[in-house]
Amino acid sequence: MGSKIQWLQSYVCDDTVYCIYIAPDEAAIYEHASKGEFPVTKISQIKTIIDPCTAEN
Repeated sequence: MGSKIQWLQSYVCDDTVYCIYIAPDEAAIYEHASKGEFPVTKISQIKTIIDPCTAEN
């Protein structure tokens, strides 16, 4: 899909896979899933990242 959408990584659990994308909107993710023939059951926007780099010293 060119530069319209970028897959960053996925987290694989026992019965679920969480995929992290940079995308302009939900429609781009649904289009990508349709072309890749994989299901999308829920899309959530990441509002904030919390990790050791964002912690106060």
